[in-house]
Amino acid sequence: MVMAAAARRDAEAELNLPPGFRFHPTDEELVAHYLCARAAGRAAPVSIIAELDLYRFSPWELPERALFGAREWYFFTPRDRKYPNGSRPNRAAGAGYWKATGADKPVVHAGRTAGIKKALVFYHGKPPRGVKTDWIMHEYRLAGADASSAAKKNKSKDGTLRLDDWVLCRLYNKKNEWEKKMQQDKADMAAAASQSVSWGETRTPESEIDNDPFPELEDSLPALQGIMGTTDTILPKEEVQDLDSDWLMGINLDDLQLPWDDSYAPSFLSPLAAMKMEQDLSPFF
Repeated sequence: MVMAAAARRDAEAELNLPPGFRFHPTDEELVAHYLCARAAGRAAPVSIIAELDLYRFSPWELPERALFGAREWYFFTPRDRKYPNGSRPNRAAGAGYWKATGADKPVVHAGRTAGIKKALVFYHGKPPRGVKTDWIMHEYRLAGADASSAAKKNKSKDGTLRLDDWVLCRLYNKKNEWEKKMQQDKADMAAAASQSVSWGETRTPESEIDNDPFPELEDSLPALQGIMGTTDTILPKEEVQDLDSDWLMGINLDDLQLPWDDSYAPSFLSPLAAMKMEQDLSPFF
């Protein structure tokens, strides 16, 4: 997809078209100035129409192969017969087939019918159960003496299925969904390119990264040591444990018990419990 888009941009650059150029020819202009010139081997006014076998592709594969266009795309393509001895064209293409719709319309130039315009719709799948899509094609072929001479020339070739050397086709999507997709793809490519550029500009080289997470602590550590003293004044763990246990040595457990006095009892009891205790002890005093 990217390579096809690049090739498409190169082709547009080679055309050397003026700014704001739009290619919207009429049916008469397409037949008289492009199709007739191509069939006769003459150069077209501008080489803006790609040449390929259109029936080898599905329609959604064709816009990226066009030389120009955003909503509609133009191609010169040959046509083959469906049967060796018949005149019906083979409409199978890519993942489906083209089906004619409506009546053929003559294209008049200089007072005579110079070509025939046929409208076709693409169906995805195999006939007769194909699914109709939004892809439309207008096919322009030569009419009258020009078409008869081309048909006789192709019929003289042994074993060929070629019906027309060249027809001109205009392709477009009825809902313009393909144009939206192309615009979205272009925007995504531009975003991806800008992201890669910004990442390269903002990325910090590894040589400039400081591996010390807290460099300011190294500067303040000597000052803290000067205030609090050196780490040598900190007592070892064993010495601290000895100091904690020395003051308990030589103390009898009985010395730690308070002498009991009856006068202390009311202070530890509630008023009701104290009254009951005095009544219980009164017979003994």
